[in-house]
Amino acid sequence: MRVFVTGGTGLIGSAVVAELLDNGHTVLALARSGASALAAEAAGAETLRGGLADLDSLRAGAAQADGVIHLAFANDFSSPDALAQAVAEESAALETLGGELVGTDRPLVTVSGTPYVPGRASTEADPTSTDGPVGGRGRAVTAVLGLASSGVRSTAVRMPRTVHNQGAGGFAGLLARTARRTGVSGYPGDGTQRWPAVHALDAAVLVRLALEMAPAGTSWHAVADEGDAVRDIAEVIGRRLGLPVEAVPEETYGPLGQIFATDQPSSSTLTRQALGWEPSHPSLLEDLENILP
Repeated sequence: MRVFVTGGTGLIGSAVVAELLDNGHTVLALARSGASALAAEAAGAETLRGGLADLDSLRAGAAQADGVIHLAFANDFSSPDALAQAVAEESAALETLGGELVGTDRPLVTVSGTPYVPGRASTEADPTSTDGPVGGRGRAVTAVLGLASSGVRSTAVRMPRTVHNQGAGGFAGLLARTARRTGVSGYPGDGTQRWPAVHALDAAVLVRLALEMAPAGTSWHAVADEGDAVRDIAEVIGRRLGLPVEAVPEETYGPLGQIFATDQPSSSTLTRQALGWEPSHPSLLEDLENILP
């Protein structure tokens, strides 16, 4: 299958590109810069120059592919306005990609976050969250899944709060970066709240499986660790960086503070049973041991 991939040189995207190529697919990667193009080509992909806001480039990429995987996101959490702009940009991109595939029965795989369900681990049957600081992403993904009735084999792989590789990535990576900046390995709330996690290489396998075999309109959970206590995450970060571990205000983490303080475990039982996905790489707490002091 010839697959058009956005975000193909990021933490998740680079793993997905390698997984696709290793399993006989060819990749056309959207590249917003010369450096991104060189990285994608070095990995074995073809490239199409353009950014997520270049809707004509997105249409061109989708038109010449047998399937599309959307992974790109601005990841600007510096302020509520910056986050809102990133969400709006992604929403327009998904509308464009989906519109190009209407009536073709070709797959469109996008990503979202595992939903928050008070009092229990969320499952694949729970609806995507459409409120809160990143609720716009949930609304965009819901619209993509709705394209199943318009001849698009659309699916969503819900990523946990931390997708990691070699100690970097996700919410845990933000904790580590904030710890380096502030001199404290902090955690919001009492630290007992749980975050799900997955290794990027395991997530990449699930993205490929969704592309190849997931039915239209379905959602899947790329969850290996159902929920690690945030204080336990901060403890490993503090030990590796030689920093004190302390509770800090939610505001330390800007517009994500409220989310950081929320207990949000998640299950992937249905995903494992239905798609035969089985994570095999290190857990988050194991992988955080790769953080350099």
